Amino acid sequence: MSTPVALPSAAPAPNDRETYRRLATRVKLLSWVSLAYMTLEGSIAIFAGVLAGSVALIGFGLDSAIEGFASAIIVWRFTGTRMFSEAAEQRAQKLVAIQFFILAPYVGVESVQALVQGERPDVSWLGIALSASSLVVMPYLGIAKQRIADQIGSAATKGEGRQNMLCAYLAGALLVGLLANAALGAWWLDPIIGLLIAAVAIKEGREAWSGEGCACTSDPLAALREEDCDDSCCQTGSGPTR
Repeated sequence: MSTPVALPSAAPAPNDRETYRRLATRVKLLSWVSLAYMTLEGSIAIFAGVLAGSVALIGFGLDSAIEGFASAIIVWRFTGTRMFSEAAEQRAQKLVAIQFFILAPYVGVESVQALVQGERPDVSWLGIALSASSLVVMPYLGIAKQRIADQIGSAATKGEGRQNMLCAYLAGALLVGLLANAALGAWWLDPIIGLLIAAVAIKEGREAWSGEGCACTSDPLAALREEDCDDSCCQTGSGPTR
């Protein structure tokens, strides 16, 4: 993988265009890194899942593809004039949330079918190596994006960062399932982890749809204008300061 991107340190919310532009550019860079990694991760996971007959690995690969699309949405959101657009922020937030809802039905149905039919996946050492790698990489990206999202008031960015964290949690669960299957023949853990992926995707999708930012900071430049704000977050510091 390319040189790691440094995690942003905690900092006050931006109160000028240049600071906001710098943070938004950093988000876009992180999303490009995520997109590249997700493309590789998804391709390997689906390939390994098909070879091993693992619904959890295939589901993990599909999750990677969906997260890659979410990263592309964030790149789009912070490109050109959309960088300072409230409409682009709201559209990106909804599109990121939809990605969670696309994943859940497929993985859920496939997992139930695998449990009912007793489909036993083969041991996948490639899948084990991939899940271990993702368990290291994805928290790094997810935490970085969520920190910047808090600073610029971007629910869309926050949602993408949470997708990265979801990927890390699922990579950990997948690693446990694959190792248990290899060491103990615990094949049933594979579809159960698939169901876990579906359930968590629905939960995260609902939260991403509703957004995590303050109502008064959905416009990144709201802090620069003399506007009234009735949202308590404006006074508590969770949004950009005036």
